Amino acid sequence: MINFGVEALVSILSHLMFISITWWALQGIQYEKWMKKNKVVQVRLLLILITIAIGSTVSNFFLDYLFLSQRLPMMW
Repeated sequence: MINFGVEALVSILSHLMFISITWWALQGIQYEKWMKKNKVVQVRLLLILITIAIGSTVSNFFLDYLFLSQRLPMMW
């Protein structure tokens, strides 16, 4: 039972970390060039959604790799 709690905590922290890293990385893009005038709220919302999508995908990849590599010794 404790193992599930640890996995949940690691997953939450991983998602938050990779979402934060993705947000930081996306701040380097000059999206003002593609933005329509007076559409700041929509662009910010799009950036938030893109950040969540990319960050969650990368986090899921690393979590899958971590948990599967931990289960690999059970094969023998």
